Amino acid sequence: MPDDRAWRFSRETQPEPSLGSLNGSVPVRAGGSWVRRLLGFLGPGYMISVGYMDPGNWATDIAGGSQFGYTLLSVILLSNLMAIVLQALAARLGIATGRDLAQACREHYSRPVGLMLWLACEAAIIACDLAEVIGTAIALKLLFGIPLVLGALITALDVFLVLLLLRRGFRALEAFVIALLAVIFVCFGIQIALAAPPIQAVLAGFVPSAGIVTNPAALYIAIGIIGATVMPHNLYLHSSIVQTRAYPRTETGRREALRFAVTDSTIALMLALFVNAAILIMAAAVFHGAGRTEVQEIEQAYELLSPLLGIGIASTLFAVALLASGLNSTVTATLAGQIVMEGFLRLRIPNWARRLITRGLAIVPVVIVTALYGEQGTARLLVLSQVVLSMQLPFAVIPLVRFVSDPARMGALVVPAWLKVVAWAIAGVIVALNLKLLFDTLAGG
Repeated sequence: MPDDRAWRFSRETQPEPSLGSLNGSVPVRAGGSWVRRLLGFLGPGYMISVGYMDPGNWATDIAGGSQFGYTLLSVILLSNLMAIVLQALAARLGIATGRDLAQACREHYSRPVGLMLWLACEAAIIACDLAEVIGTAIALKLLFGIPLVLGALITALDVFLVLLLLRRGFRALEAFVIALLAVIFVCFGIQIALAAPPIQAVLAGFVPSAGIVTNPAALYIAIGIIGATVMPHNLYLHSSIVQTRAYPRTETGRREALRFAVTDSTIALMLALFVNAAILIMAAAVFHGAGRTEVQEIEQAYELLSPLLGIGIASTLFAVALLASGLNSTVTATLAGQIVMEGFLRLRIPNWARRLITRGLAIVPVVIVTALYGEQGTARLLVLSQVVLSMQLPFAVIPLVRFVSDPARMGALVVPAWLKVVAWAIAGVIVALNLKLLFDTLAGG
């Protein structure tokens, strides 16, 4: 139960708005057509969609497609629908309360519980950063021949890219993200056209199969896909960046802002669905279809794409999209880390310091694993990072659903009863799948 006295005290003290000076910094139209007003709100949805198509997704989607064909497309669809609902709830929390999820957790829970939630979220951000380091380093190796360890070290320099974009304002950050998303979309659109998968088999893959749950190997990858798609730190991120819009902080203004924010995120996440499905479909059509079910690594996929398709540019497009994906994920991970640290701890450190700390924590295991086990070890580490993300999901999802279901906190924007049921059902599915994975892992399944 929430501590009403703590909540009142927190509301009276009015902590600094989420993201500080960026809060309410992007002007939006008060009038005009619906489309013109929507354009002012477009952006945050695409920034959160980045996390749903980062290099971690590539590893799980490639492994899933090569081993099980189109079967796991239903998992991608399910996880994307979960993401749409949960991101709508995150936007609702931020717009209705003026708090991001981290701030709300700090105000609602006791200090020990808050610290536990913060540590869980930091673990998720490090796992995400780990995937970005590996993915970007692999892309640098494939395109420019840079050794994997050196490529991982080079990724630390992306802090300067983030700082440069932030100095130019939030819209510049969004424009950068959307441009790279367009590159990824085009690359995979071409690859799908080249692979020419059978439409009937693809559509059948979107129908759920009981074999996914009963097969431990399929379940492991399926939960990795969920972890890579419904990313916990993205919920913290979205609840904050929707507040960058300068909508009127009135009930009418918040209702309109919520409608546009949900439209924005839903459109962007449908783009993420296309990219994730395209990676798996490509792996199923090219690798599984040729009997190469052992393909699990990004580098294997790169080396085999052109020979199996018979078109030299296929592998290059794959590597370019991977590099764009890794660079893009840098922006969202940096912002999420800032939001989480400031929200839970009210601790402010320079962006460059925060970025170097999290990136350093991600680079170290990559260097160690590469040195001990070679480049094959990084592929297993990449898939494992996505499972770690999934294991952190309940610690973000359950507080979020509790908050948006609380009339005292949400006021007129509290979720309707049907949406509350759907949200708790999603939380239940996530917890159940994670418990099943944990049981199979401990039992040696």
